[in-house]
Order: sequence, then C-alpha cells, then structure tokens
Amino acid sequence: MRWTGPFESAAVLTVLRVPAAATTSTRGVLPWAPLIGLLLGGAATGVAVLGAMWISSFAGAVLAVALLALLTRGLHLDGLADTADGLGPLRDREHALRVMRQSDVGPFGVSALVLTLLLQVACASALLGADGGWLPLCAAVVVGRLAMVRTGLPGVAVAEGSSLGHAVAGTVSWAWMGGASVFVAAVVSAAAWLVSGPADAVRLLAAAVVGVITAEVLHRRAAARLGGTTGDVMGAMGELATAAHLLVAAALWG
Repeated sequence: MRWTGPFESAAVLTVLRVPAAATTSTRGVLPWAPLIGLLLGGAATGVAVLGAMWISSFAGAVLAVALLALLTRGLHLDGLADTADGLGPLRDREHALRVMRQSDVGPFGVSALVLTLLLQVACASALLGADGGWLPLCAAVVVGRLAMVRTGLPGVAVAEGSSLGHAVAGTVSWAWMGGASVFVAAVVSAAAWLVSGPADAVRLLAAAVVGVITAEVLHRRAAARLGGTTGDVMGAMGELATAAHLLVAAALWG
C-alpha cells in the first residue's frame, strides 16, 4: 500500500486540495476512507459544537450536516438519491442502472434525501444536547466511511457500467478490512470510555455495529437488483450507515 493512498482517498471523497500525483490512481480510495472520515467528522463536529454553543443544538446539527455536504461535494448524497431511484420502483436491472446514471432526481431519490437528512439532523441535535454527545457525531462519519470499505474486497461484484466500482474493485484485502475495523472500534470505544465511561463505550460500539449492518443490508439489496455494486451504492451505504449510527446513539447515549 503506497503512502499516497490517503491523498488518493481525499482527492475522490472530498474537496480538499491534494498533490496532483494523487489524482492519477484510485487504489487508495477505499482503504483509507475511514481516515478521511475522521478528518471530515472532526471538522463537522467542531462546527456542530460551536453552533450549539452560540445558537442551539439544532443549528449546530444543521451546520454539521451542511459542512459534510460541502466538503464531500454532495457526492454521497447524490449516490443516495440515485440508488433510491434505482432500487425503489419495480424495475428490471437494465432500467434501474439507466435511471441511476441519469442526472435528474426522481421522487424516490428526493424522499430518501429529505428523510435521511432530517434523521441525521434530528439525531445529531439530540446528541449535542447531551454530555459528551459530540463523540457519537464524529464517530458516525467514520463509521459511514468504514462501511464503504467492504465494497473493495476481493470477489465483490461490480454492476455493469460502473466506472468507480471497477476502479476500486479488489483494492481492499480482508486483512486490511479487519485491521481497519478493529482499529476504528478500539479508538471509538477508548474515546467514549474516557469521555463518558464504559457504559457509553458499549453504546457507541453498538451504534457502530448497527450502522455497518444497515449499510450491508443495502449493499446486498443493491447487488441482487443491479448485479453488483456501483459508486452510487457506495455513497448511499455511507449516508445510511451514518444515519443509523446517529439514530442508535441518540436513543442510547447518556
């Protein structure tokens, strides 16, 4: 694994300016996605905490979600909308893939976007009103990117016509996936333990597990309908994992 990997991941997954050489490959996009998630989560959490201090928890939550959309160019949100349009109606595989490649957003996509963003904002707002609630907010962004990593494992099918899917296919080893999962779990639980105690560490891990499982359910559904994964499906997995994590954390925290 080349050390240009984090820059490759940032070049695709964010608006951050990176060395020009980092844009010549996509091999590091998925393996280093959790690290990019940590950077994005840290920035969003900082804005959320300041917004909660100066205005309200709700304003802080909105600012956090808005900043994430800005820093990612709305890439994952676009993937969520396209995936919902493709998987929502009863369409055959070719029709679903064709709809997902179109630039417009249909009713299923709009509904998925609005409801997911509302859920993220509502849960983030609830967490910001609790002691140490900023931690699950940051962790949710990391978990969302971790959920995307599995689409690069060996043997994962790629849907016909997915350029990003083919570009990142097989770029993640099982050892790397396992190591990244253990590392994220260890960091998240240790931080929660220090901030809020062992009980919240367990709750945060539970939220992370639910987030990853939610993304996995979507991935399996998409693979069955589309014949494999796509870049849109990866983005949708990240957004749903983030939302599910926030939902469980908001219900259990404190």
